[in-house]
Amino acid sequence: MNSLTIIAIAIAALAAGYILYGRWLAKTWGIDPKAKTPAYEHEDGEDYIPTPKLVVFSHQFSSIAGAGPVTGPIIAAMFGWVPVLLWLIIGGIFFGAVQDFSSLYASVKNEGKSMGVLIEKYIGKTGKKLFLLFAWLFTLLVIAAFTDIVAGTFNGFTADGAKSSPNAAAASISMLFIVVAILFGLFTKYVKPNQVMEFVIGIVLLIAMLAVGIAFPLYFDKNVWLGVIMAYLFLASVMPMWLLMQPRDYLSTFLLVGMIIGAVLGVFIAHPAMNLPAFNGFEVSGSKLFPTLFITIACGAVSGFHSLVSSGTSSKTIKNEKDMLCVGYGSMMVESLLGVVALVVVGAAAVGGKMPSGTPFQIFSANVAGFLTLLGIPEHVATCFMTMCVSALALTSLDSVARIGRMSFQELFLGEAADGSDLTGIRKLFANKYFATVITLVFGFLLCLGGYNNVWPLFGAANQLLASLVLIAISVFLLTTGRKGWMLYAPMCIMLVVTFTALIQAVIGIFQKIFVTGGFVFMIDGLQLIVALLLMALGLMVAVSCFKKLFHKNEAKKPATAK
Repeated sequence: MNSLTIIAIAIAALAAGYILYGRWLAKTWGIDPKAKTPAYEHEDGEDYIPTPKLVVFSHQFSSIAGAGPVTGPIIAAMFGWVPVLLWLIIGGIFFGAVQDFSSLYASVKNEGKSMGVLIEKYIGKTGKKLFLLFAWLFTLLVIAAFTDIVAGTFNGFTADGAKSSPNAAAASISMLFIVVAILFGLFTKYVKPNQVMEFVIGIVLLIAMLAVGIAFPLYFDKNVWLGVIMAYLFLASVMPMWLLMQPRDYLSTFLLVGMIIGAVLGVFIAHPAMNLPAFNGFEVSGSKLFPTLFITIACGAVSGFHSLVSSGTSSKTIKNEKDMLCVGYGSMMVESLLGVVALVVVGAAAVGGKMPSGTPFQIFSANVAGFLTLLGIPEHVATCFMTMCVSALALTSLDSVARIGRMSFQELFLGEAADGSDLTGIRKLFANKYFATVITLVFGFLLCLGGYNNVWPLFGAANQLLASLVLIAISVFLLTTGRKGWMLYAPMCIMLVVTFTALIQAVIGIFQKIFVTGGFVFMIDGLQLIVALLLMALGLMVAVSCFKKLFHKNEAKKPATAK
């Protein structure tokens, strides 16, 4: 099939999903455009900040569009392009977008509280503690996988020691993004430009940063960049949202949307054939279609991490409830489209039904750069631009997940007082945002030592297990507040089966290394085994706790204070 046809089918299906299913969910659950959102009720200048819809959308999309929608579909393409396309569309519309929107909706209706606090309110304190510990462990996996990906992308030297100018230029542009984002944040905070001026200035700054970064690349090796990224994550975790993360995500969105538009235009101009088989069978290279396809595609169809962004940061910045559909559901539709674009790119690059060699990011960036040259962009500029884009995909998720990991760790030790005024001793130390950030980053770095290839399968399984747990919790919220929640039941049950199957397989694989094949390394396999077992135990306990509440209807329908 022609790639142009595949893109057209995906755009039509995803647009229909947003217009028909997304709007139906909003109408069914209820949106009040006149309600005072948490951004106004609890405005503090750090986390709770009334923000224009486009800026909130930019933060949400930049945060959730990490390495997953590129890496996952390209790896999963080994099963053929049809199952990948079907899951990207079906999973995106009925699983991922529903989870993203519902978690944002529930949080906004509950004073912008995180999923952990929502679980405490509707399920109980034990469920909250278990969920927060699960969420924190999950953020460690994200930090580990994405830090390794970004540092490898920034590495200014090839394996034989030669300089890699696209990588070095991408690193230079990324560092400029951080500095310029802070200046842009100060500008928007105190000058308060209108959205048109903000948009124009953002475009000008983006073009200037690309030009300067390409002209002055930074040549450092991977180890140096690991340290720089960890330092940046510390800053992003503790600085006010408006000063760094929001402006950086806003500027990054131009980059990411430009990449998607460029790729789609390239497909329209070149309209290459899909050179991958439609279906390769239910088992390929020892991996079974179920559950491998689902946990590999991960973020492109459904991701538990998205709910942490929706309820952890975005819900605190929504100006009007009517913005929630665009921010929560709409951003997931764009991410699913990015996954389809990645599938089309690898299909166009395939030769004789086989995928080209290289990492998913290398395949994607090299071939989209080729599409961009068809638009008249010089090859070197196109290559640098795409290398920057793929690193931005991971880096914009990294800063959000580091902040969310810090907040989850803090919430584990908070007492009854929301401001922590009742804490003493060790609990006061652990609830300190600087200490919580350091602990989170240190453990994330230790897991990072194994490389993203070792962490990715565990990350994918944990990610979608988190999604199923969130869907159960949101179902309890909807039931408790008298809203319909049956549309969440099938996704949460399916994802529970998928993820527990995958986690059990991961544990069996590590035990085989210990007792059969050898090659067990504690700092890599041992840490992963510990995390996998903890995730399974915590996931089971959270699921049981939530299901008990969900199916005890009389107890679940007690009056609630949600709007």
